Amino acid sequence: MNDPGVRVRSWVAASEQDVRSGLLGFVSVFYGSLILDGITLRRTIDGRFALSFPARTDRSGKRHSYIRPADDQARQTIEAELLWQLGEMPEFQP
Repeated sequence: MNDPGVRVRSWVAASEQDVRSGLLGFVSVFYGSLILDGITLRRTIDGRFALSFPARTDRSGKRHSYIRPADDQARQTIEAELLWQLGEMPEFQP
């Protein structure tokens, strides 16, 4: 099931050095009337694509998300939709 409420706004490819470490680039998306920036696309060690959502780290090292999917099913749905949209963009070269 796709989520038609989420759309790629922009894609910025990472530097060659970042790509070697698995960071492919940065995605900005529309979600309804919101713009969500700071989402990163990474390639995992096993070769999968995965989105990382922006967070801050407090003094004790605990991460606090600014935005994130509500659960794993939502994450999978959002990833699938955004990856499909990115795949349709000529400037997207993973």
